[in-house]
Amino acid sequence: MYKLFFKRFLDFLIALSFLLILSPVFVIITIISIFLNGSPFFTQKRPGKNEKVFSVLKFKTMTDKKDKNGVLLPDDKRLTQFGSILRKTSLDEIPQLINVLKGDMSLIGPRPLLVQYLPYYTKEESLRHTVRPGITGLAQISGRNYLQWEEKFAFDIEYVKGLSFKNDLKIIFKTINKVIKGSDVAVASNEVSEYFDAYRKKQLQK
Repeated sequence: MYKLFFKRFLDFLIALSFLLILSPVFVIITIISIFLNGSPFFTQKRPGKNEKVFSVLKFKTMTDKKDKNGVLLPDDKRLTQFGSILRKTSLDEIPQLINVLKGDMSLIGPRPLLVQYLPYYTKEESLRHTVRPGITGLAQISGRNYLQWEEKFAFDIEYVKGLSFKNDLKIIFKTINKVIKGSDVAVASNEVSEYFDAYRKKQLQK
Protein backbone atom coordinates (compact mmCIF):
# COMPACT_ATOMS: atom_id res chain seq x y z
CA MET A 1 0.00 0.00 0.00
CA TYR A 2 2.82 2.41 0.86
CA LYS A 3 4.65 1.81 -2.42
CA LEU A 4 1.49 2.01 -4.55
CA PHE A 5 -0.21 5.03 -2.98
CA PHE A 6 1.07 6.60 0.25
CA LYS A 7 4.63 7.16 -0.97
CA ARG A 8 3.44 9.36 -3.84
CA PHE A 9 0.95 11.13 -1.56
CA LEU A 10 3.66 11.91 1.01
CA ASP A 11 6.09 12.97 -1.73
CA PHE A 12 3.63 15.56 -3.02
CA LEU A 13 2.66 16.82 0.44
CA ILE A 14 6.22 17.11 1.75
CA ALA A 15 7.63 18.59 -1.48
CA LEU A 16 4.90 21.25 -1.53
CA SER A 17 5.52 22.07 2.15
CA PHE A 18 9.28 22.34 1.62
CA LEU A 19 8.83 24.58 -1.41
CA LEU A 20 6.60 26.94 0.57
CA ILE A 21 8.97 27.00 3.54
CA LEU A 22 12.05 27.43 1.34
CA SER A 23 10.44 29.94 -1.06
CA PRO A 24 12.46 32.90 0.33
CA VAL A 25 15.69 30.90 -0.13
CA PHE A 26 14.51 29.82 -3.59
CA VAL A 27 13.93 33.43 -4.64
CA ILE A 28 17.27 34.68 -3.24
CA ILE A 29 19.28 31.92 -4.94
CA THR A 30 17.41 32.51 -8.21
CA ILE A 31 18.23 36.23 -8.18
CA ILE A 32 21.92 35.67 -7.34
CA SER A 33 22.19 32.94 -9.99
CA ILE A 34 20.75 35.26 -12.64
CA PHE A 35 23.43 37.86 -11.91
CA LEU A 36 26.23 35.27 -11.89
CA ASN A 37 25.20 32.89 -14.66
CA GLY A 38 22.52 34.64 -16.68
CA SER A 39 20.16 31.73 -16.17
CA PRO A 40 19.27 30.46 -12.69
CA PHE A 41 18.47 26.89 -13.63
CA PHE A 42 20.26 23.87 -15.07
CA THR A 43 18.17 21.24 -16.83
CA GLN A 44 19.21 17.88 -18.21
CA LYS A 45 17.40 14.85 -19.59
CA ARG A 46 17.39 11.89 -17.20
CA PRO A 47 15.58 8.52 -17.25
CA GLY A 48 12.88 8.11 -14.62
CA LYS A 49 10.50 5.32 -13.69
CA ASN A 50 10.28 2.70 -16.43
CA GLU A 51 13.09 4.62 -18.18
CA LYS A 52 10.72 7.45 -19.15
CA VAL A 53 12.92 10.46 -19.87
CA PHE A 54 12.24 13.76 -18.08
CA SER A 55 14.10 17.03 -17.50
CA VAL A 56 15.72 17.21 -14.08
CA LEU A 57 15.89 20.71 -12.60
CA LYS A 58 18.68 22.17 -10.47
CA PHE A 59 20.11 25.57 -9.66
CA LYS A 60 22.91 26.40 -12.06
CA THR A 61 26.31 26.27 -10.37
CA MET A 62 28.63 26.79 -13.35
CA THR A 63 29.19 29.41 -16.03
CA ASP A 64 29.08 28.66 -19.77
CA LYS A 65 32.69 29.72 -20.36
CA LYS A 66 34.37 28.14 -23.39
CA ASP A 67 37.92 27.89 -24.68
CA LYS A 68 39.16 29.56 -27.87
CA ASN A 69 37.75 26.67 -29.91
CA GLY A 70 34.27 27.10 -28.50
CA VAL A 71 34.46 24.02 -26.27
CA LEU A 72 33.15 24.27 -22.72
CA LEU A 73 35.91 24.47 -20.13
CA PRO A 74 36.21 21.64 -17.56
CA ASP A 75 33.61 21.73 -14.80
CA ASP A 76 36.09 22.78 -12.12
CA LYS A 77 37.07 25.79 -14.28
CA ARG A 78 33.45 26.89 -14.69
CA LEU A 79 32.24 26.28 -11.14
CA THR A 80 31.51 29.59 -9.44
CA GLN A 81 32.28 30.29 -5.78
CA PHE A 82 28.57 30.64 -5.15
CA GLY A 83 27.95 27.41 -7.05
CA SER A 84 30.47 25.63 -4.85
CA ILE A 85 28.55 26.76 -1.78
CA LEU A 86 25.28 25.56 -3.29
CA ARG A 87 26.76 22.12 -3.97
CA LYS A 88 28.39 21.76 -0.56
CA THR A 89 25.11 22.61 1.16
CA SER A 90 22.99 20.67 -1.40
CA LEU A 91 20.90 23.82 -1.96
CA ASP A 92 21.32 23.33 -5.71
CA GLU A 93 18.91 20.40 -5.35
CA ILE A 94 15.95 22.54 -4.17
CA PRO A 95 14.36 22.92 -7.66
CA GLN A 96 14.03 19.14 -7.86
CA LEU A 97 11.12 19.51 -5.46
CA ILE A 98 9.27 20.74 -8.55
CA ASN A 99 10.17 17.45 -10.27
CA VAL A 100 8.67 15.66 -7.26
CA LEU A 101 5.43 17.67 -7.49
CA LYS A 102 5.18 16.82 -11.21
CA GLY A 103 5.62 13.13 -10.48
CA ASP A 104 8.93 12.78 -12.32
CA MET A 105 10.79 12.07 -9.09
CA SER A 106 10.32 10.96 -5.51
CA LEU A 107 11.95 12.40 -2.40
CA ILE A 108 13.64 9.03 -1.82
CA GLY A 109 14.89 6.69 -4.53
CA PRO A 110 17.87 5.89 -6.78
CA ARG A 111 19.42 9.09 -8.14
CA PRO A 112 18.53 9.74 -11.81
CA LEU A 113 21.64 9.33 -13.95
CA LEU A 114 22.45 10.17 -17.57
CA VAL A 115 20.34 8.87 -20.46
CA GLN A 116 23.52 7.72 -22.22
CA TYR A 117 24.02 5.10 -19.50
CA LEU A 118 20.84 3.15 -20.33
CA PRO A 119 22.42 0.59 -22.75
CA TYR A 120 25.10 -0.34 -20.20
CA TYR A 121 23.04 -1.53 -17.22
CA THR A 122 22.76 -5.21 -16.45
CA LYS A 123 19.27 -6.67 -15.99
CA GLU A 124 19.72 -6.52 -12.21
CA GLU A 125 21.00 -2.92 -12.29
CA SER A 126 18.00 -1.89 -14.40
CA LEU A 127 15.77 -2.58 -11.37
CA ARG A 128 16.69 0.95 -10.27
CA HIS A 129 14.29 2.20 -12.95
CA THR A 130 11.28 0.30 -11.62
CA VAL A 131 10.65 3.10 -9.10
CA ARG A 132 10.72 6.89 -9.34
CA PRO A 133 14.24 8.32 -8.98
CA GLY A 134 14.87 10.30 -5.83
CA ILE A 135 16.48 13.53 -4.65
CA THR A 136 18.26 11.36 -2.11
CA GLY A 137 18.56 7.63 -1.60
CA LEU A 138 20.32 4.75 0.08
CA ALA A 139 23.48 5.25 -2.00
CA GLN A 140 23.60 8.94 -1.04
CA ILE A 141 23.67 8.18 2.68
CA SER A 142 26.17 5.35 2.17
CA GLY A 143 29.00 7.22 0.51
CA ARG A 144 27.34 9.45 -2.06
CA ASN A 145 29.79 10.65 -4.73
CA TYR A 146 32.68 8.54 -3.55
CA LEU A 147 31.18 5.10 -4.15
CA GLN A 148 32.25 2.93 -7.07
CA TRP A 149 29.58 2.28 -9.70
CA GLU A 150 28.88 -1.30 -8.62
CA GLU A 151 28.53 -0.13 -5.02
CA LYS A 152 26.04 2.59 -6.00
CA PHE A 153 23.92 0.16 -7.98
CA ALA A 154 24.03 -2.45 -5.21
CA PHE A 155 22.57 0.12 -2.81
CA ASP A 156 19.95 1.15 -5.41
CA ILE A 157 18.85 -2.47 -5.87
CA GLU A 158 18.79 -3.02 -2.12
CA TYR A 159 16.55 0.04 -1.78
CA VAL A 160 14.14 -1.07 -4.51
CA LYS A 161 13.80 -4.59 -3.08
CA GLY A 162 13.30 -3.34 0.47
CA LEU A 163 11.21 -0.24 -0.24
CA SER A 164 9.18 0.68 2.83
CA PHE A 165 8.05 3.66 4.87
CA LYS A 166 10.44 2.69 7.66
CA ASN A 167 13.45 2.62 5.31
CA ASP A 168 12.45 5.92 3.68
CA LEU A 169 12.20 7.53 7.11
CA LYS A 170 15.70 6.33 8.00
CA ILE A 171 17.10 7.69 4.73
CA ILE A 172 15.49 11.10 5.28
CA PHE A 173 17.00 11.50 8.77
CA LYS A 174 20.42 10.28 7.63
CA THR A 175 20.27 12.63 4.62
CA ILE A 176 19.56 15.61 6.88
CA ASN A 177 22.56 14.62 9.00
CA LYS A 178 24.78 14.36 5.88
CA VAL A 179 23.63 17.76 4.59
CA ILE A 180 24.27 19.44 7.95
CA LYS A 181 27.76 17.94 8.11
CA GLY A 182 28.39 18.49 4.37
CA SER A 183 29.93 15.02 4.14
CA ASP A 184 30.55 12.86 1.03
CA VAL A 185 29.86 15.75 -1.35
CA ALA A 186 32.04 16.05 -4.44
CA VAL A 187 31.97 19.69 -5.50
CA ALA A 188 33.63 19.34 -8.92
CA SER A 189 33.11 16.51 -11.38
CA ASN A 190 36.81 15.62 -11.35
CA GLU A 191 36.34 14.50 -7.74
CA VAL A 192 34.07 11.61 -8.74
CA SER A 193 34.50 8.41 -10.70
CA GLU A 194 34.50 8.40 -14.50
CA TYR A 195 31.32 8.34 -16.55
CA PHE A 196 29.55 5.00 -16.22
CA ASP A 197 29.35 4.28 -19.95
CA ALA A 198 33.10 4.77 -20.34
CA TYR A 199 33.70 2.65 -17.24
CA ARG A 200 31.50 -0.21 -18.47
CA LYS A 201 33.05 -0.12 -21.95
CA LYS A 202 36.48 -0.65 -20.37
CA GLN A 203 35.11 -3.60 -18.44
CA LEU A 204 33.69 -5.19 -21.59
CA GLN A 205 37.02 -4.81 -23.37
CA LYS A 206 38.88 -6.79 -20.72
